[in-house]
Amino acid sequence: MSTRRPLIAGNWKMNGLRADGLALAEGVVARRKAERGIPCDVLVCPPFTLIADVARIAAGSDVAVGGQDCHAKVSGAHTGDTAAAMLKDAGCGYAIVGHSERRADHGETDAVVKAKAAAAHQAGLVAIVCVGETLAQRDAGQTMDVNRTQLRGSLPDGANAANTVIAYEPVWAIGTGRVATPEQAQEVHAVIRAELAARLGAAEADAMRILYGGSMKPDNAKALLALPDVDGGLIGGASLKAEDFWAIAKACG
Repeated sequence: MSTRRPLIAGNWKMNGLRADGLALAEGVVARRKAERGIPCDVLVCPPFTLIADVARIAAGSDVAVGGQDCHAKVSGAHTGDTAAAMLKDAGCGYAIVGHSERRADHGETDAVVKAKAAAAHQAGLVAIVCVGETLAQRDAGQTMDVNRTQLRGSLPDGANAANTVIAYEPVWAIGTGRVATPEQAQEVHAVIRAELAARLGAAEADAMRILYGGSMKPDNAKALLALPDVDGGLIGGASLKAEDFWAIAKACG
């Protein structure tokens, strides 16, 4: 039986003006305080504009806060970007890097993702490194090769179970309502863990958390979280309602 503690991470994406975002944070924090016994770690990743305020709301609650991206450089002439140290300074403990939307919308390569993950580590953040295949790649039978290649290219030197989480995102299941079957999810998670073992050793791979990130919702969370190599979820749409997000967290119990 795995000793990995599940991580339920909410990625709010580009959603939430101040009033709604703070109300959402307050709703998650209230539920965490009321039900601290649920055996999972809880993380919310709001837009940059809300991080400091959400971190103040979450202080002392066992709800962690993360950024949705970071720059690979420590500082400098990078207009519109945010350094990992700035996230840390604002109250973050985590940074998502390599999300499929960043890879698609901003052309981020594995090398860019690797550099960002290394910057997150340098700043003292846990990097959530995202990998995943598109529908065309899945239909072409390339799922395992794509995920192995992305993982090899995106994982920085020094990555370990304490400073890194992997998130598997079947791109075809993000925001589409489609979800990988439990069998499909477990198959890919097992391949990712095997790749981690080849890179980091069996003990480190066994300790590293691998999240499922493709339309996890209250009605499918329990089946997905029961899989032997699924250690939580990177939640998109369902993280924008405190009751839905918390229902997923409760599925860890």
